[in-house]
Order: sequence, then C-alpha cells, then structure tokens
Amino acid sequence: MMSGVVEESDDVTMFCASCGIAAVDAVKLKKCTACYLVRYCSVKCQKQHRPKHKKECKKRAAELRDE
Repeated sequence: MMSGVVEESDDVTMFCASCGIAAVDAVKLKKCTACYLVRYCSVKCQKQHRPKHKKECKKRAAELRDE
C-alpha cells in the first residue's frame, strides 16, 4: 500500500496515497486529519482510498489519542 511519502536521502517527496500524483507547486496535498499518515490531492481521491486506509487510520488515530 502506498503511504504517501517516499524518502530519498534528505529530500522527502510526497505523493497522493490514491492516485500517486506528486506534490508540486500546482498540486497541494492535504493530510488525513485523523492519522496524519497519508496525503491526498483531492476529496475524490480521499473517498476512493478510504476503504483501503480505514483500518490503518483508525489504529493510528487511537495511538495518537493515547499519547
């Protein structure tokens, strides 16, 4: 599963977790507000990826609440 972040040395390139588009000047990626683990380029991509992301998201959100 795509996490939305690829680390390359000191440079971090972010991608939409659903469609894979890279964050560039014309595309601003928005973080999942529950878990902060993935990013999306649009609401459409977020909704499309939600079934794949839901389980991981709920687990991470619970961890964040416990901190």
